[in-house]
Amino acid sequence: MFIEFGIKDFIDIFLVALMLFYIYRLMKESSSLNVFIGILMFVVLWLFVSQVIEMRLLGSIMDKLVSVGVIGLIVLFQEDIRKFLYNLGAHQRMRMLLRIFSADKNKAPEHDKETIVPIVLACMNMSKKKVGALIVIERNNPLDDIVKTGDLIDANINQRLIENIFFKNSPLHDGAMLISNKRIKAAGCILPVSHNMEIPKDLGLRHRAAMGMSQEADAVVIVVSEETGSISVAINGEFQLRLSAEKLESVLTEEMRGQ
Repeated sequence: MFIEFGIKDFIDIFLVALMLFYIYRLMKESSSLNVFIGILMFVVLWLFVSQVIEMRLLGSIMDKLVSVGVIGLIVLFQEDIRKFLYNLGAHQRMRMLLRIFSADKNKAPEHDKETIVPIVLACMNMSKKKVGALIVIERNNPLDDIVKTGDLIDANINQRLIENIFFKNSPLHDGAMLISNKRIKAAGCILPVSHNMEIPKDLGLRHRAAMGMSQEADAVVIVVSEETGSISVAINGEFQLRLSAEKLESVLTEEMRGQ
């Protein structure tokens, strides 16, 4: 029996494989890989019973389980689904596509240097003194939930203020600072911690919190290590480690362009 296989069928199979691979990566990062494998095996068994050998009774029972199970999976993995939608909206190519339709083509987007320079200078001073710091810069995704975990400040971005907040004797130095709309919005905030096993073991809890935040939103997260004084940036679930002042300024200018 001849089966027609065209370009549309190839695209269909490719998209399904891509979707399964992305779900696999998402489940692996959230330590739910065994659950994903179990669901995949159940779906394969369901298709085999209902479509291949056409067992009506068992197939109808499994059909009911699948219809009810979808709702159960949504409830069970609501945080992972939210993370998936965050990552989809925060994807670099998606943001570039939105800018094409929304940005003013006659005006080149330039970020205010008065916002970036105080952050860079504060990070360099804290790096020299080995003062730990964690700074989250909001972009397109609002981070109101993160703001609620800390103390509201709502102040202009100032180098001395940043350094004073992360001073070792400050009550807010252990949490994260959140910058939104060119203002220091809150400090002492609690960030979600990444459980990705591929993060180097020499990176501490601040780096794991930075990675977790960058995975859940499109924020730019700056980390100053208390042990080594090195400066790192987490963006879209990836680290840029041991940055110089020039490189940090370049990264912030590029990533915050048009914000």
